[in-house]
Amino acid sequence: MRKPLLAVLALSLVVAGPGPAWGGEPAKALTPAAIDEYLREALDSTGLPGMSVVVTHGDRIVHTAGLGHDASGRPVTADTPMRVASVSKSFTAAAVMTLVDDGRVALDQPVATYLPEFRMADRRAGRITVRQLLNQTSGLSDRTVDIGATQRATTFAGYLAALRDGSLAGEPGSRWEYCNVNYDVAARLVEVVDGRDFADAVRDRVFARLGMGASAVGDRVVRPSDGFISVYGAWVPRTELPRFRGGGSGGVVTTASDMGRWLISQAGHGPSMVTPGSLAVLHEPSPGTDYAMGWGVEVEGSRKLLVHSGNLFTYTAVQAVDPATGFGFAVLTNSASLHDDTYDILLGLVALSDGRRPAAPGGGRQMTELVLALTALVALGLGIRGVLRSGRWARRRAGRTWWWTAFRLVGVLVPAVVLATYPQWASFLMNGRAVTWAQMTYFPAPLTITLAVAAAAGLATAVARLTRLRSAGPTG
Repeated sequence: MRKPLLAVLALSLVVAGPGPAWGGEPAKALTPAAIDEYLREALDSTGLPGMSVVVTHGDRIVHTAGLGHDASGRPVTADTPMRVASVSKSFTAAAVMTLVDDGRVALDQPVATYLPEFRMADRRAGRITVRQLLNQTSGLSDRTVDIGATQRATTFAGYLAALRDGSLAGEPGSRWEYCNVNYDVAARLVEVVDGRDFADAVRDRVFARLGMGASAVGDRVVRPSDGFISVYGAWVPRTELPRFRGGGSGGVVTTASDMGRWLISQAGHGPSMVTPGSLAVLHEPSPGTDYAMGWGVEVEGSRKLLVHSGNLFTYTAVQAVDPATGFGFAVLTNSASLHDDTYDILLGLVALSDGRRPAAPGGGRQMTELVLALTALVALGLGIRGVLRSGRWARRRAGRTWWWTAFRLVGVLVPAVVLATYPQWASFLMNGRAVTWAQMTYFPAPLTITLAVAAAAGLATAVARLTRLRSAGPTG
């Protein structure tokens, strides 16, 4: 739920410690003024281009705010459309639960009961239940289906067709594994049972019931501006990766104002979208896991929060509900980087709501990218040095056995090997999540560039050494 790529792609180069308490002042009451003061501090310390925030309590919106700017230079407000990525999963789960309340879907029935088209090479797929999809315990995995084929699909019917040659990573219901496929299959289930396009079904079954008039699935109704990626500290506008943006796993576009209505409903107040019993099911983790249905349970100090984050390649979001106090929080940003500042900002808001002084967020992105920039400069310097001193290296190796010479060249070629297998090892470190080269040019760009510089420096050194070695005479 929190961005796993931070630890994976930053390679644990930097672990930013907590900042000093906000302003070093006594804790302040959770008022709009106190929230605005904290958010201004957060925007300054994180350097985010723009963000929108909402805080709710019980049946009311405490405060909404927008700060910064979008890619066109317009001010971000609480009504600025934002992509919320995997936060969408909680909306998809809610849409399914409205069908459960209508008696049209049963959580413990196989998905194939409602979707005969859902077939895979692995016959165990026929036993996957609706509940297992929403709990992410179905056995579906990025490692065992053709994710590339699913991302080329333009409809949910085409998406399911792309799964037919796939298999499961385990017995349905046996273990938890985060996989977007679960929620895109769930979206197709909503389409088929409801009888309408998924976007239309969610609009009527979820958004309209809660008064979320500025929210939609996909870009047809509400189109956000381009977001930003961070490249060595500089924010660069980028168009979001072209893929099936209407998906149930990450297709929602909404605003901070609308998220306030959503959070109120999730705390059990305001207009009812599902029955109280169904709302409890949506929030209850499956046995042995901390994941419910589009919500996870995270413990922060003495608080047990319902949380889900969302990370696209140019947008980031996080939502949380505190069932014990009735507070709700959402932080939406029009940017993505190796460090997820939205979660840090959310924790600051949680602290404010609890009468505590929030830690000053920020610094993680800047420090991580500074280290990567310095690493790239060092690699470039070593590459230049290696090329310039290749003649002396060759003279020292002349007459040595070929295998000894090859062994001494391996070290400078390691970065090139790492770069060549970059998506593969990133996928491995992310527990099999599918990773593509195109994705590596977005928020992981500083790491990608640093690896490319190191690889080029190593290759240049190796070529120069081999060229000089040939001129120096044969090895033994």
